Amino acid sequence: MNKYFAELIGTFWLVFGGCGSAVLAAAYPELGIGFAGVALAFGLTVLTGAYALGHISGGHFNPAISIGLWAGGRFEAKNVAPYIVAQVIGGTFAAFILYMIVQGQAGFMGVGSFATNGFGDLSPGKYSMTSALIIEIVLSAGFLIVIMGATDQRAPAGFAPIAIGLALTLIHLISIPVTNTSVNPARSTAVALFAETAALSQLWLFWVAPIVGAILGALIYKGVAGEQPTK
Repeated sequence: MNKYFAELIGTFWLVFGGCGSAVLAAAYPELGIGFAGVALAFGLTVLTGAYALGHISGGHFNPAISIGLWAGGRFEAKNVAPYIVAQVIGGTFAAFILYMIVQGQAGFMGVGSFATNGFGDLSPGKYSMTSALIIEIVLSAGFLIVIMGATDQRAPAGFAPIAIGLALTLIHLISIPVTNTSVNPARSTAVALFAETAALSQLWLFWVAPIVGAILGALIYKGVAGEQPTK
C-alpha cells in the first residue's frame, strides 16, 4: 500500500501547491505571482514531489501519466486503477483543504472558478472546445515524451525530476490562457468539485484529452527510442 499512499500524498502536494498558488497568490492585490508564478509553482510541486516520493511509487501524481506509462510498457496494468483512485482522492483532499482556507478571508464572497479548467466561457482567454482539445492532447503527449526520456535507463541518472518539473512549468506557460492548464485529470476533477461554475460539465475533456495525449506520447517515444519495456 505504500506506493498508493505515496501517489495520494504526491497528488495532494501538486494540487495544493499548484492550484493553491492560483487561488491564493496569482492575483494577490498588486503583488500577485501571475501566470508565470503559477506555472513555476506547478513545476516545483512535481519536482519536489518526485524527489521525495518517486522512489516509492514512481511519482506519477496524474492518471494520464499512469495510463501513458502503461501504454509505453513502463507500468503494470494491475496498478493503473489503484493509482488513479489514490491520485483522485489526494487531489480532492487538497482541493477541500483549499476550500476551507479561502473561506477564512475577510469579506469572503465565494470561491468562483477555483482554478478549474475549461473552454469557451470557462477558458481564461475564451478559447473554443477545439482549441482546448488540441492543446491538451499535444502538451500531454509532449509531457510523456519528456517523462519517458528523462527516466530512460540510458538517460543521466538523478536528473529526471528536474526535467519533468521544468516541462510542467513550460506546459503551464503555454496553456494557462487556453484552458488554465490541465494535462492531469486528477487536478481537474479535484477543484471542479468545489467550483461555483459549470466546470463539472466540461470535465470530460480534461480526462479524455490528457489520456489520449499521454498514450500518443508514450507510443511516439517508444517508436523513436526503440526501447524495450522495463522489467
